[in-house]
Amino acid sequence: MNPKQVALRVEAKASEMGDKQPPSYRTVLRVLEPILSKQKKTIRSPGWRGSSLSVKTRDGFDLEINYSNQVWQCDHTRADVLLVDRHGKLIGRPWLTTVIDSYSRCVVGVNLGFDAPSSQVVALALRNAILPKQYGEEYQLHCEWGTYGLPQYLFTDGGKDFRSNHLAEIATQLGFVLKLRDRPSEGGIVERPFKTLNQSLFSTLPGYTGSNVQQRPEDAEKDAQLTLRDLEILIIRFIVDKYNQSIDARMGDQTRFQRWEAGLRAIPQIMSERALDICLMKQARRQVQRGGYIQFENINYKGEYLEGYAGKTISLRYDPRDITTIWVYQYRQGQEEFLTRAHAQGLETEQLALDEAKASAKRLRDKGKTLNNDSILQEVIEREATVKKKTRKQRQKEEQHYKQSQPLPMIKEEELIETSVAESNSNLEVEDIEVWDLEQMKEDYG
Repeated sequence: MNPKQVALRVEAKASEMGDKQPPSYRTVLRVLEPILSKQKKTIRSPGWRGSSLSVKTRDGFDLEINYSNQVWQCDHTRADVLLVDRHGKLIGRPWLTTVIDSYSRCVVGVNLGFDAPSSQVVALALRNAILPKQYGEEYQLHCEWGTYGLPQYLFTDGGKDFRSNHLAEIATQLGFVLKLRDRPSEGGIVERPFKTLNQSLFSTLPGYTGSNVQQRPEDAEKDAQLTLRDLEILIIRFIVDKYNQSIDARMGDQTRFQRWEAGLRAIPQIMSERALDICLMKQARRQVQRGGYIQFENINYKGEYLEGYAGKTISLRYDPRDITTIWVYQYRQGQEEFLTRAHAQGLETEQLALDEAKASAKRLRDKGKTLNNDSILQEVIEREATVKKKTRKQRQKEEQHYKQSQPLPMIKEEELIETSVAESNSNLEVEDIEVWDLEQMKEDYG
């Protein structure tokens, strides 16, 4: 029944009841319009309207996307590439988290690591998205990754990492609103870059596993030779120089980055790194030692102005991708207050990931050596010098050569004969084998 029919029925019913001035169908229609409109909208997501997009949230709210940094989306995927550590040992596939600007389709932030999806992983990806991005010469970038700022909304699926209290606290402190997707199909914007990365980048790399078991190359494990750092450089280069500089089919003749720039309502505010550290970086608690030193992951740190805090418990914030610098906070009236930075002694010019520090410490313990900053640094440098220049295949070849160069064990003569015969037979081609007829041999030789 349409609204007009409902209104006419109401008018007729009022006449039957003797009401001299029943409401007109236009009046009834005006009263029913909000209810009917709401029911209509819940049937399906508004979707595309011309060149603009509207998405529906789980709480029934329609987000019409009209400008850059209005609605960001975030999601995770397992990269289809097997990685090794700096020692050449196979680790596995890392997790890639991306943050996408819904209006321009630009990738505005990423996080790559072996930690499973969590609110902390989301936080690190958001930190990368919010801050202006600076990358060194080793990335060999031809373009700038110019995206930064704060979103008005973060639009995600209903995973527990996106429903966590931790992420809600971050949203409250930074001033954006969390919204959950009403339907999985509305996540196409954030899932598209994963497909492009898989087809155009991951499939070209050593250690590529394929997108499913049927497509998995036989030598994926043997071919793996990239470290997490290697893959991160390749992903950043692909996003900055290719993906963000490409034209999206629905966006007209602008590249994704050009559309992001053109779609800004104002120049984005540059957030203070310190404000973001409180919300987004991993946390640990330690006690300040005499002289203002702090020990974390078997590494000694020294920070300014910490001498007066000896014996006090402080909070550390750190980026697991590089722990040579940590940020120190004190607790005051239930709040964290920034004190100072602390640097790993002797490692100020190096870059050391948390996983690398743990692996180095374990190897040194296995060798019975003392753990300190110098020993950890030396262990990393020696491995880089001897391992980084060799591919996984080269290392396997060296191992095989080493095994072949070892003296053979004593073998009995009968075993040697049987082995030689077996090896000879295994080397024969099918057409080289002569088939004998047993009955004919009996007739010929009796």
